[in-house]
Amino acid sequence: MDKRSALILWFEDISIDDVPLVGGKNASLGEMVRELAPKGVRVPGGFAVTARAYRLLLEHNRAEERIKDVLRDLDTRDMENLAQRGRKVRAIIRSLAFPPELRAAVEEAYAVLEQRHGTGCDVAVRSSATAEDLPDASFAGQQETYLNIHGAEELLEACQRCFASLFTNRAISYRVDKGFDHFAIALSIGVQKMVRSDLASAGVMFSIDTESGFRDAVTITGAWGLGENVVQGAVSPDEYCVFKPTLRAGFRPILQRKPGDKAIKMVYTDDAKSPTKNVEVPQADRTRLVLTDNEILELARMAMVIEEHYSAKAGTPRPMDIEWAKDGRTGELYIVQARPETVHSLKDANVLRSYRLTGLGEVAARGRAVGEMIGRGLACVIREAANIKAFKPGSVLVTDMTDPDWEPVMKTASAIVTNRGGRTCHAAIVSRELGIPCVVGAGDATERIRDGEPVTVDCSQGAEGLVYHGLLDFEVQTVNLGEMPRPKTKITMNLAAPEQAFEKSFIPNDGVGLARVEFIINSSIRVHPLALLRFDQLKDPAAREAIEAMTRGYADKADYFVDRLAEGVGMLAAAFYPKPVIVRLSDFKSNEYANLIGGAQFEPHEENPMIGWRGASRYYSEGYRDAFALECRAMRLIREDMGLANLEVMIPFPRTVEEARKVVETMAENGLRQGENGLRIIGMCEIPSNVILAEEFLEVFDGFSIGSNDLTQLILGVDRDSSLVAHVFDERNPAVKRMVKQVIDVANAKGKYIGICGQAPSDYPEFAAFLVECGIQSISLNPDTVIKTTLAVAELEKRLGRSA
Repeated sequence: MDKRSALILWFEDISIDDVPLVGGKNASLGEMVRELAPKGVRVPGGFAVTARAYRLLLEHNRAEERIKDVLRDLDTRDMENLAQRGRKVRAIIRSLAFPPELRAAVEEAYAVLEQRHGTGCDVAVRSSATAEDLPDASFAGQQETYLNIHGAEELLEACQRCFASLFTNRAISYRVDKGFDHFAIALSIGVQKMVRSDLASAGVMFSIDTESGFRDAVTITGAWGLGENVVQGAVSPDEYCVFKPTLRAGFRPILQRKPGDKAIKMVYTDDAKSPTKNVEVPQADRTRLVLTDNEILELARMAMVIEEHYSAKAGTPRPMDIEWAKDGRTGELYIVQARPETVHSLKDANVLRSYRLTGLGEVAARGRAVGEMIGRGLACVIREAANIKAFKPGSVLVTDMTDPDWEPVMKTASAIVTNRGGRTCHAAIVSRELGIPCVVGAGDATERIRDGEPVTVDCSQGAEGLVYHGLLDFEVQTVNLGEMPRPKTKITMNLAAPEQAFEKSFIPNDGVGLARVEFIINSSIRVHPLALLRFDQLKDPAAREAIEAMTRGYADKADYFVDRLAEGVGMLAAAFYPKPVIVRLSDFKSNEYANLIGGAQFEPHEENPMIGWRGASRYYSEGYRDAFALECRAMRLIREDMGLANLEVMIPFPRTVEEARKVVETMAENGLRQGENGLRIIGMCEIPSNVILAEEFLEVFDGFSIGSNDLTQLILGVDRDSSLVAHVFDERNPAVKRMVKQVIDVANAKGKYIGICGQAPSDYPEFAAFLVECGIQSISLNPDTVIKTTLAVAELEKRLGRSA
């Protein structure tokens, strides 16, 4: 068979080399059907109406010159001109008569599908342009897709509309921007048996983290019903994240399960003119996850297989953008599209560009951050697509949601804000490609932001995107990582927010010296662990109601604490894997614990909680050991189930050697055994007794991490929270420095780990220099000081005659 003259090609006869014949989408489907089915990648069968068929349609009707005449005075910067030209060209193509041989070929192929799947079987009709899905250009969403199509006549009509969609306004504009000739590109059509995801769920996944470009993660989004709502951003979907290296090794590393508010779903109808419709999702299902853990892992494995195959074909890493669907009748998961990711794969990995807000302002709206950048301008609030021509270039586009028809104005925006959508919706994908910040799922941004007011859109602070009133100042730092020296002294990071972990991992580092669980408990869990363990004893009705809502779906409420903590800490451990990540177990004071939901009932009143019931003293006590067991369960889950054995644990505020032993014993009783699978237990050195008895403490612990804040407080007798004596608090005081040097000397002599995770080296370059001169092994810094301190330490080591 000569493929070049064929009007119909079945997926099993197509490979990725056939893009000129069937377009990128169909070529990819064929490649997966041929090569990846044996490896567990399930793709619905079907056929391609070829690019030759499209050209035959134009030739048969002598339509090309008529189209060229319409486009002769095209101006894609003039929205009215673009809309008028696009409308005329589509009308021409929809009026063309099908050549008899093309009609017969489509009818015969559909008849074969009917033999396989039943008379009048339902199919998806998807466009596939011959220049789409290239590594440096994404034509996703440029042309149309038609779902739930039945019978040969409906199929032929859908094909004609698909052919016409090669000239949607956004496709015309995009080709002009990219320098593609309108007539050098043809349209193929994929006809694929529908996956009955209207009865289950569907969504999008990337074999890369879509925001940071972190390549060891699979990011999955999903919602109930057909997948169009996820792609279009009509719903805020569930979000899942899976870590590839340990999944490959046989573990179950689900780093995130975040339910979205899935208010609507797209389902079938019996109306041939409107074969799909949106219906409301029952309230109980809106926050219920659409995928089980096994399904999340199965999708992630398929994403890895697809990425590895295409990377091998290309001879270079090739992250992929993939659409998936679950069949509600069979329960099986399918891949319905796969294309190269076109944003992070093109970035220079040696260049680190970071944005930092330097001005202050009032928050106008919040949502999901896309792009890790900052943009600003006058807000242009557009509530209806019909008013799109009112958009002024350079403005911040604020709207309910976008679809591909908005692309001609999106490319001129300084930032984008939408009420609806998730991190893989249309607005998010296009914003990344355009290189502009975007906040999606902001709820009521179109009501909270006034048209014409100056706003700043900040996506630089992790997962949450913020829109501020006013034009705030910000700075951009660019670093060439290829020129960064690596000193002998390990430079690690202090981190608390899991959503920043992937992004921060690109800063040159030797791991994490301090990961604080308090931030995760405060922001993600928010409930006192004993209020979960002893829920039946809880007296506060408001706390009971809040906990019931937060733990919906959990038979055992304590599992909520374990899962959330494991996901947060697991994200940190995965981001820096296989480098060590030292996680300090909880160090709330009693007044801080009391502020958690349900906490007041379980906490004593202390006059001075700063030196009261905190850290190590809680872990083995009868009043808290059951709660501490939950922390141990979370750490075991990360190390054993997720396979992140780079996680190490740190014990805060150990006052006596006996207390240190009790904590290590209590951890062992809860399955965290020192030395097992390489587990190190590090003690915080933040009390004078830790320095004075360093020899004895280091018989119990595998090392020390100096907490300079508390150590300074207790050496100088200064309440570090008191402004009245703040002038006395200074880590550079000779008494503090003498004790710091003393414990460094002892640890080095014993061959134990010694690092510092306090604030001092981040604030004072001269203190960092002092630590290096003392021979400290590791300095843990706030992320924004890592680069400058690394350069200073490398220069100092050079002067001291040390080398990495």
